[in-house]
Amino acid sequence: MLLWRPRQPENSPGSQTSRVETGRATEKGTDVVIVKNGRRICGTGGCLASAPLHQNKSYFEFKVQSTGIWGIGVATQKVNLNQIPLGRDVHSLVMRNDGALYHNNEEKNRLPANSLPQEGDVVGITYDHVELNVYLNGKNMHCPASGIRGTVYPVVYVDDSAILDCQFSEFYHTPPPGFEKILFEQQIF
Repeated sequence: MLLWRPRQPENSPGSQTSRVETGRATEKGTDVVIVKNGRRICGTGGCLASAPLHQNKSYFEFKVQSTGIWGIGVATQKVNLNQIPLGRDVHSLVMRNDGALYHNNEEKNRLPANSLPQEGDVVGITYDHVELNVYLNGKNMHCPASGIRGTVYPVVYVDDSAILDCQFSEFYHTPPPGFEKILFEQQIF
């Protein structure tokens, strides 16, 4: 899975892959730059991952390569990826670089003050369709947040020189019990 992949023409090689693997051009903000084979985000704005979270318990990670303004979490396709910080409406639930978890412009929880992610840290996210939980370098931060509804995707935004790398498999840290990498929904017809 990638952060973003442009849509393939209907008759191009590989167009028979699952719907979620082909991506949509609306999945990233206009000033976002995606590099490293779709795994690194920089620039300004947000980006949705190319697959929704269909299974009951999902896990994914982001490594902070360079600090700045950033946020990670989950969002629906209706989120405005050019309007950051995310978490200001009902379409996104994110942890911001200051450790606050926001949904619908309301602070839902906050990381302990001595546990803010720094350059080189790995932030893990679990989501079970009710709660989003944050892990810092493999340690549960015990700060759940909830409130978002509908089909959601992993989301990340950056600004002010922040650079983040995503990991949707081959994690730095073992996922918590019961949680696993994001599974792809395949089209049968």
